Amino acid sequence: MKKSVRIVSLLLALAMAVSVFAACGDKTSSSSSKKEETSSKASTASEGSEASEGSTAEGGSDLDTSKEVELVMYVVSDRPAKQDDIDANFNKLFKEKLNCTLKVNWIGWAEYPNKYPLLFSSGEKFDMAYTATWLNYSSLAQKGAFKSLDEMWPKYAPKNFERQSESALQQATVDGHYYCIPTLLATYSAYGPIYRTDILEGTDWNGKMENFADLEAYLGAVKAAAPEMEPYNVYQSGSEVDNMYVQAEEGYFFTKGVDFLFFDPSAENPKFMTWYEYDGAMDFLNMMKRWNDNGYFTKSALSDTDSQKVQTGKAACTIHNIDTYESRAIDKPEWNFKFANFVQDVSNLPFTQDALVISNTAENPERALALYDLITSDEDAYRAFYYGIEGTSYEIVDNQVKSLDSDNYAFSACWAARTSEFNLPSYGSPEDVKTWKDSFDKHIEEKGGEGSQKYQAFVIDTSNIETEFAACKNVVQQYWWPLELAYVDLESGLADFQSKMEAAGVEKVREELQKQLDEFIASTK
Repeated sequence: MKKSVRIVSLLLALAMAVSVFAACGDKTSSSSSKKEETSSKASTASEGSEASEGSTAEGGSDLDTSKEVELVMYVVSDRPAKQDDIDANFNKLFKEKLNCTLKVNWIGWAEYPNKYPLLFSSGEKFDMAYTATWLNYSSLAQKGAFKSLDEMWPKYAPKNFERQSESALQQATVDGHYYCIPTLLATYSAYGPIYRTDILEGTDWNGKMENFADLEAYLGAVKAAAPEMEPYNVYQSGSEVDNMYVQAEEGYFFTKGVDFLFFDPSAENPKFMTWYEYDGAMDFLNMMKRWNDNGYFTKSALSDTDSQKVQTGKAACTIHNIDTYESRAIDKPEWNFKFANFVQDVSNLPFTQDALVISNTAENPERALALYDLITSDEDAYRAFYYGIEGTSYEIVDNQVKSLDSDNYAFSACWAARTSEFNLPSYGSPEDVKTWKDSFDKHIEEKGGEGSQKYQAFVIDTSNIETEFAACKNVVQQYWWPLELAYVDLESGLADFQSKMEAAGVEKVREELQKQLDEFIASTK
């Protein structure tokens, strides 16, 4: 799905800051055989060594904890006012369990595009850091920023390693080696309408929201019942409906970072296609023209910078994921928000979207891994590290976590530490969030790693097509966005879009990405 302009700007700034770490293609190995290999090595090493004096069962039988050490971690976020209290609290537990303390350094949002990549080129000594796909994990790994975890991860963080899915292990692999520890918290590609129902109480709206026909009926009902509101929130960066339309109608898949090429993940040999080759393109565009003609979104959406219209009551519906639904419902329970998933083939988003790395300058990598194993496998350690001080910064109410003083405290910015076992829903979360997520888990299990789940591990490399790729993205913004909102004639607009994409070099982009996709498929067989 499209990113907001703010996030795009941040990523562009980050890309410039890490130009010395030019992105290279990921070369993944078979994670299944690799897991067996690393587990075997760890077992052999453990059997052949005796416990050192002062050792502990935490983090492996031969981890020497006789010497107290201070570990250093970097995260990206603004540091809360009373973070010192949180640190002191969890360090009591860490000292007791592993004879270590943890110093967390926070890189603020205003400075991270420049400061984060410099961590790994400055020679500064620190032990671990939060990383992510949006922080150029793969590129930094290829440039030697992180320690290889092939042997250390299963040995010193065995509980974490054993709970990793094959998909997560594959995504952690760069050039045949593990360089990060992916999150153990499953997130989902589910996407759909987040919509208010309070404004239609007492009307003849049937309450259904299962497909685009239902969504269109809802928008019409809102227009009639609350004409002062925008039925659908569109601002600045296109409709947000386009990708979801082909995911809903066809089950197609969009590779992360590419919003103008897509493929059928159920095909034996999937091939990239673009909008003007899609048989249902005119059906989609005609639907959007009806929405435009009926006033379901503003006539000046592409110049509208207000992204908060749903939150402020100016618009009734938006399109996003289930986590955004949870936030909207918690913020305004009286508006009775609901969510519907329109994505046919739901999969887990890349687990490296949140991950932890061990710096190549780390002086205590074994202890750092053992500590991370403790945080992600011991609920007391997890809550102290991630949530803070119970009764002071948070409390648990009906198995939901409630922040008590958001002016002074915040949950950890090491989002990678979240696990499906210990992560609690936020206080006030709708009951159907769990129902939805259970249904996603069931679908993913039934697919057995095939379909879109298989391709979440596919990461593109644009280093050979940077000029053409950027040109195609520009054409999408200049020609596709106005077209998909029916601001131009549909047939001539689609022809213009095709002409401009071809002139921008879409065929070269397609050829290169198809080659990479074919290589990825071959590597997973």
